[in-house]
Amino acid sequence: MSNEIDRMLFEAYAYVEDGNFDDALHLYDLVLKKEPSNVTALIDKGVTLQNLGRSKLAIRFYDKALAISSNNLDALLNKGSALHSEQKYLQAIECYDLALKIDKNCTMAFAYKGLSLGEMGQLQDAIKHFKKALSIDQHYDLAHISKEIAQDLLKSIKEKESKTL
Repeated sequence: MSNEIDRMLFEAYAYVEDGNFDDALHLYDLVLKKEPSNVTALIDKGVTLQNLGRSKLAIRFYDKALAISSNNLDALLNKGSALHSEQKYLQAIECYDLALKIDKNCTMAFAYKGLSLGEMGQLQDAIKHFKKALSIDQHYDLAHISKEIAQDLLKSIKEKESKTL
């Protein structure tokens, strides 16, 4: 990567941090015009689009990045997250499983998979994945909070079931 490309990517990232998504997208387009196979720009543009609620378009950019770099964890995790947003939980889980094949200790993949499992009503499995994430990183807030919510939901369901018997 050239210094100019690095500068544009850094500037685009700063725009995203400031919530200035349109300017960031413009810079990502400029980078991709010069370097169509720039995986960082493809992923970051996808993330920016996802922040704007344009998950389907974001997925296309993650797919482009994965076509270039099939083992890219960021692309897999972000694609899974976008699929989750589209309520395509099984497809999201496929992304997280691929990420876990690449990095068997990827806390984010375990936690995100837990979220998708929870959305599908598989609370026991969701809790198992949150616990696995926490066994790797005990300070991972997303896994901790999600585990507590799933456990409370499971407890509530069991209490309702026992009242109806």
